Formats: sequence, C-alpha cells, structure tokens
Amino acid sequence: MLYCCSCTTPLGPATAAADEEALTGFWFVGQKYYPAAGTAFIERPDHPVFVDLRRWLDRYFAGENPLPDLALNPGGSPFQKEVWDILLRIPHGKVSTYGAIAAQLAKRRGAPFMSARAVGSAVGHNPISLLIPCHRVVGSDGSLTGYAGGIDKKEFLLRLEQADYSGIRRKRG
Repeated sequence: MLYCCSCTTPLGPATAAADEEALTGFWFVGQKYYPAAGTAFIERPDHPVFVDLRRWLDRYFAGENPLPDLALNPGGSPFQKEVWDILLRIPHGKVSTYGAIAAQLAKRRGAPFMSARAVGSAVGHNPISLLIPCHRVVGSDGSLTGYAGGIDKKEFLLRLEQADYSGIRRKRG
C-alpha cells in the first residue's frame, strides 16, 4: 500500500509518499519526474512517516541540521541506489560534484572510469528530494546545475544550509 500527503514548505507545496514503514518519495509540486497523474496513492496525512517528515521539514527549514532519522525506501535501480547512498553521505552545508561521485563509484567498483553523466541522471531521478540531498551536487566547474525542482530551489537550499559555494556561478541557459 502506498500513502501520500501534501506538505507546505517555504519553496512551495510538496507531495510525500510512503509505504507502511518508510518514506518513498518527496517531490515539489510540478517538478521534473513528479509522479504521474493517476498514481495509486491513499491520502493519509496522519501516517507516522508523514508526522516524522513534517517534524524534520520544520527543523530543516528553521535552519537546523536534523539527522536523517526517517526510514527511506526510494525505488530505483541498483546503480541509482548506489548513487543515492553517496548523496546521503554529503554533509549538511557541503557540496560535491557529479565527477567526484563518479570517481567514488569507479573506485568502489574497481573500474578505471565512471560516467559523470550517468551519475547526473541518477541524481536527477532521486525520488526523495531534500532528505536524499541531491541539491548538494554541483557541476565540475562549480556551477549550479541539474536540480529537478529548479535551480532557484537548489540555490535557496544551499543558502539555507550556509553551504560554502563561493566561486560557484549560476549556469545560464
């Protein structure tokens, strides 16, 4: 059974999804890769996962660094889940690059190379925005690129976290 609820954030409305025990999705309304119309969710705002999520969101948007203490269960390929696991290790207020994540994956797998584009695709398809912090990944030149919720939201989140991204320029186009 999949449940959903609506959430209000300083960045606009969002939708959360959960199974019986864990958060399976968190999307800003209208973002790229938003769940398709007709997805079979049961509205249940009182679900314990959503109660915990709203508490986490309140703390996060108050500028705190809440521990990711919610159970997460994103659906995806093994490769995507490996990338998302690395995203979970990027500390609050820090950033990484698609290339650096690709290098980590290559090293883990004993491969000479891993595609930063493949990493970018996995990052972009992250179904649990904010809690799996895809907003903390920037281009190799330091540019703010590739956030399914929009670059303006990515920039807001990095500023909220007081991330040191001095020298990062906003990519045009």
